[in-house]
Amino acid sequence: MLNINDPHWLQTATELIALFQYHVGQTQTTWDKALEAYEGERIDYFTIRGLAKVLTDAATFTPLATPLPASQLREHLFAHGPVFASPHLFHPQTRNDVIQHAASELSISAEQIDDMLFADRPSTYLLTDTGPEWTPEQLLARYNLELARGVLYWANLVQIEVHGKYKDLWKYLKFFKLMFWVQSQQDGYTIDLDGPISPFVSATMRYGRQFAAFLPALLLCDNWSMVASVRSPHAQSMCTYRLDYTSSSLKTHFRPSGPFDS
Repeated sequence: MLNINDPHWLQTATELIALFQYHVGQTQTTWDKALEAYEGERIDYFTIRGLAKVLTDAATFTPLATPLPASQLREHLFAHGPVFASPHLFHPQTRNDVIQHAASELSISAEQIDDMLFADRPSTYLLTDTGPEWTPEQLLARYNLELARGVLYWANLVQIEVHGKYKDLWKYLKFFKLMFWVQSQQDGYTIDLDGPISPFVSATMRYGRQFAAFLPALLLCDNWSMVASVRSPHAQSMCTYRLDYTSSSLKTHFRPSGPFDS
């Protein structure tokens, strides 16, 4: 976990947010290269990449608008067979000849052909929306949250005890369609959840994502604790993973319901 008040990480988060915003309108590949240049020879590059992933996961990358699907354009061009930069005895048409011919047929420019050719590849998508208006503190807090809930992808059984402000908990348990059992206590509830690697679930990717996505809802509660049995792909035995309401490094981005929300 990162200390969200650490000047080093606050500075890094500030620089990454600014760098990401600078690349609005540019391709995923351009952003990846800029991030690699930013990392340079820093030995904490792994954490930098994690922070960058938080940014990109919350952002929107949009395919370039094209007059026809890129796959159709490739099919049209590749039907001419292999072409080269210069004409050969058995391949008299050059790459430029084929592109110019296709551009004429489609009433677009040769430059557009080059842009459109692989426009369906994520690496060519344009950054159109950077997502939330991140502050450095928020970015570091979300990174910590992603680390915490990433462990839950490998959970077998999770037991939660909650003793206050649990109305939203029921809403999100149902929203994420999780398998759970509830026992009432004098001042709260005990909730048992089958994790993604439980034999009752059989490790479906969809359930794993929903299970991990649920953690921010727990942070809306008061006086809660969580104990999970976890086994990572490379571990031989189960480990115990614990969190509770004193985990000050974890902040939720879910909004609590109002007093009159159902």
